[in-house]
Amino acid sequence: MPRSKHAVPSHRRRRKIIKRAKGYWGRRKNLIRTAKEAVDRALAYAYRDRRARKREFRKLWITRINAAARLAGLNYSSFIAGLKRNNVDIDRKMLAELAVKDPEAFNKLVEIAKQ
Repeated sequence: MPRSKHAVPSHRRRRKIIKRAKGYWGRRKNLIRTAKEAVDRALAYAYRDRRARKREFRKLWITRINAAARLAGLNYSSFIAGLKRNNVDIDRKMLAELAVKDPEAFNKLVEIAKQ
């Protein structure tokens, strides 16, 4: 019986890694060991940054809301507390959009929060 070398599965595994490394610079795109390290690291960063992106966007929204609220004479924490007190249930993403795109509507919310 001939010796099995597992050639086909090995080539498929390597081809999958090389395909994922497409577009990398230098030897990282075509040497299997270097490509495997680069792909593994890229996948780890992608996993980490999918979670970090949510934190970064929330930080950005809060910064925008704070800036717009201060222009209207209120700080961020007082603004959010006032909205909660008056049962205005709107998330920070929408508040930031209003602050940037529709300042009149945002100012109405500030007046509600001041009451």
